Amino acid sequence: MSVYVINEIVVTDPERFQTYADQVPAILRQYGGEYVIRGGSPARVDGLQPPDKLVVLRFESREAALAWRNGPEYLAILPIREATSTSRVYIVDGYAGG
Repeated sequence: MSVYVINEIVVTDPERFQTYADQVPAILRQYGGEYVIRGGSPARVDGLQPPDKLVVLRFESREAALAWRNGPEYLAILPIREATSTSRVYIVDGYAGG
């Protein structure tokens, strides 16, 4: 079953944040991840105003998602994201359906 990593981002330093964003795709591919949504312009329909950016990643398993998130390549650039944005990140299991 696919697993999704959802990242709600408010960028505080766009120029420096871009140095992080430019490096993520190659690292993501190493761990079998792919973008479902990258950036976008979320529009509020109900509830609170959405963040500036929304990123959704898909992985084949929770283990693969955690390997990416905890891998040395990603951990090396994570301080850039943390210094240039605020975010809320979570992993969600996909729908197995029926």
